[in-house]
Amino acid sequence: MKASLILAQLALSLSVTSAFGHDVGFTQTILKEQGRDLHITLWYPTADQSVPIERVAENIAFEGIDVRKNAKSTQPEPAPLVLLSHGYRGSWRNLNWLAAELVKSGYVVAAPDHPGTTTFNTSPEQAAKWWARPQDMSRILNWLLDNSAFSDQIDSQRIAAIGHSMGGWTVINLAGGEVNAQHLANECQKHENPRVCGLLPEMGLDKPTDGKNQLKDERFKAVVSLDLGLARGFSPESLNSIDIPIMVQAAGTNTAQLPHELESDYLASAIPSQFSHYERYEDATHFSFMQICKPAGRAIIEEEHKGDGIVCDDGNQRSRHELHKAMSQSIIQFLETAFSR
Repeated sequence: MKASLILAQLALSLSVTSAFGHDVGFTQTILKEQGRDLHITLWYPTADQSVPIERVAENIAFEGIDVRKNAKSTQPEPAPLVLLSHGYRGSWRNLNWLAAELVKSGYVVAAPDHPGTTTFNTSPEQAAKWWARPQDMSRILNWLLDNSAFSDQIDSQRIAAIGHSMGGWTVINLAGGEVNAQHLANECQKHENPRVCGLLPEMGLDKPTDGKNQLKDERFKAVVSLDLGLARGFSPESLNSIDIPIMVQAAGTNTAQLPHELESDYLASAIPSQFSHYERYEDATHFSFMQICKPAGRAIIEEEHKGDGIVCDDGNQRSRHELHKAMSQSIIQFLETAFSR
């Protein structure tokens, strides 16, 4: 089904019932433009009981969420919008849990699968175009705001971006962070890290970045970074020029060679203090921001790909469900404050 037709069906069915506490509507489409097709997932509030509830993003290892696919949207007034960006070799499924929590608070949420750096698309040619990731986000926003069937349902003054891992790096580009390849190379010499620094050639970050840093999108009024990587690729000067609220959530338990001291802490300390909001979850790992693993999930993943079972590990205190509750509540409160300033 064409994207415009899907959104037309959603927008034409608006009701005046409050979105809070309603079910999660869900639809997917493909945005075909500029030689870089974007598979887009949308979540939105619905009270449409005519569509049965089903699970999405669930498999033998990971839990999914309950949604009503292609259900009618029930948004009484223009809603805040959040765009999500997944991590390296991830997908929309990784932040599916957060999308559901945002929808329950009245948000419309959209997420791309970034070509070249997704679970099912690891094209080296696409991956090397690091600047295309933030451009994906701006393209989706253009599409949502310019689509006549849906644009009236989004409050253009309440738009935010949230990203995990490389997705966190992606959304900081949108806020005005500028990549400096030489600065990153120098940092990798001072602090060797095969996990982070080994990605530079694959991401095209071992080459000069001249002419590729015009990525700031003024339409985003707030940004949330979830335990990002490659933070030291941003020049301190550009981070110091950021002028919108930024929430930085960090993992305190380092299981992924992404020490918060060199990543999230670097980011949060370089952003002007009046715009920087920093939180560290000592009992969270880098992967605690992803979807919840089933009880046998770790063993299943480890058997299929030795070493990958680590994605199910947390910090041995709160459960991932409890961590998600705390993280999402903090994010929603942050966005409400940011949008009201």
